[in-house]
Amino acid sequence: MTVHFRSTTLLGGIALAASLIAAPAIGQEAYRIGALNPVTGAGNTYGSGMQKSIIAAAAEVNAAGGAAGRKLEVLAEDGQTSAEPAVLAAKKLIEVNKVNAILGTWSSSVSLAIQPMTLASNIILMHTSSAPTLFTQNQRNLDWGFQSGSKYNGRAMAAAVKKEGFTKPAIMSFNNDAAINNVGFFRKAWEAAGGKIVAALTYEPKRTSYRSELQKVLAAKPDVIALSGYLPDTTIILREAYELGATAKFIIPDWAAGPALLKALGPDVSQGVLVYGTVPNIAGAAFKTYSAAYKKALNTSGEENVFGAQAYDMVISLALAIEKAGASADNVAIAKEIRAVSNPDGEKVTSFAEGKAALKAGKKINYEGASGPLDFDEDGNAVADFALFTYDKGQYVKRYLLQ
Repeated sequence: MTVHFRSTTLLGGIALAASLIAAPAIGQEAYRIGALNPVTGAGNTYGSGMQKSIIAAAAEVNAAGGAAGRKLEVLAEDGQTSAEPAVLAAKKLIEVNKVNAILGTWSSSVSLAIQPMTLASNIILMHTSSAPTLFTQNQRNLDWGFQSGSKYNGRAMAAAVKKEGFTKPAIMSFNNDAAINNVGFFRKAWEAAGGKIVAALTYEPKRTSYRSELQKVLAAKPDVIALSGYLPDTTIILREAYELGATAKFIIPDWAAGPALLKALGPDVSQGVLVYGTVPNIAGAAFKTYSAAYKKALNTSGEENVFGAQAYDMVISLALAIEKAGASADNVAIAKEIRAVSNPDGEKVTSFAEGKAALKAGKKINYEGASGPLDFDEDGNAVADFALFTYDKGQYVKRYLLQ
């Protein structure tokens, strides 16, 4: 496998190139993957791990003889968790590098910004974004979401709030499509069950303080605030709530949480903050393979980065779809097979090599991924398992699965 790295910035940046040869020669033309991940910016907690997971999965596919005889070639770019540099990086990947697919865009703003380019070029886009617009614009099934979308996030948040016994929730959301819809689906689920929202507020990004917005929400005396944002703004809001002596609990999504939030806030400020998020099947064979590769690359457990597991699954699912579609298949034909190799009914497989052998034997397969069951709904969005976590005395603790 040949891996190329390049860092793209608004000023042109400095090109960094490296090669890693780790695969036997394969006869067909290579299938080129653009790994466009948030190595810097608000998603940097996860981006490097996502990129290395894509590279590791591609090496695994190549070691098994490639997908339908085609080796996978990875070209890596830093999307910087920002639409403008990500568009420049995607433009290079599409026009210069001639990639067949772009994998691992993280934030909805980035995925939405590059989606028109990938659709126009018949390029497969696999992302971990939740904005509903990504799926309504996906008429040709070229786009696939490996992180459960807003409707699933909202329902999971409502289930957690109910299970925790709260009765007076308020909502606060970052002003973008994904965050607004996350709390929107929370509100829909909560009100459908007879509950009421005591306050709702949308706030703007890149502020140094959200004290006035927070005070407006706290004035409604909520017992919990469903906050949908990102690490920088969530950090500010939680710190200011602590300084104000707020007694309302907070529930936030996992992409704004994890060790980075604990490091930023410390144990006192983070104490009792609730976090909902998708969880991998850590007992599964695919997860164990992924986590071993993750630990080798980053010297830490793969369980700390569910987005890394999702990025790994992108490659394996895509490779199995190529294997099923055949060496001469175009992207539209390959994309049609992604659901076929991932959803029931079929023989459960947990690796590319296992799935390849089953397909060659004429069997239907159901890839059970590192990130979970990996069953896609009618919109191309993976339906994941969720769990509730909390910060307790400086530890990030998993409490229970959300049903």
